[in-house]
Amino acid sequence: MALDTQRLDRIEEKIDKLSDAVIAIARTEEKLASLQQDHAKTYDRMNKFSEKLDNIEECVNEQRQTITVINKLFWIFVISIAGAMAAMYIN
Repeated sequence: MALDTQRLDRIEEKIDKLSDAVIAIARTEEKLASLQQDHAKTYDRMNKFSEKLDNIEECVNEQRQTITVINKLFWIFVISIAGAMAAMYIN
């Protein structure tokens, strides 16, 4: 009887250790699943930021063209005024 009791105690301890290991594995799997979800959310956010950055770049290029035209018109205006003033002083 004593041997059976000792044997059952050892089996019970092993089952306890096994159940602890299974619980630890389950927790690890839950953490892994959570990390994968966080990774997916982060990836989606990065894609959205990339799209926004592309839109901003497009707007900047459009503004650059507008500013270039304005800059050229300004210098044409300044040169024409300088030419008119020079023509007035020469005549």
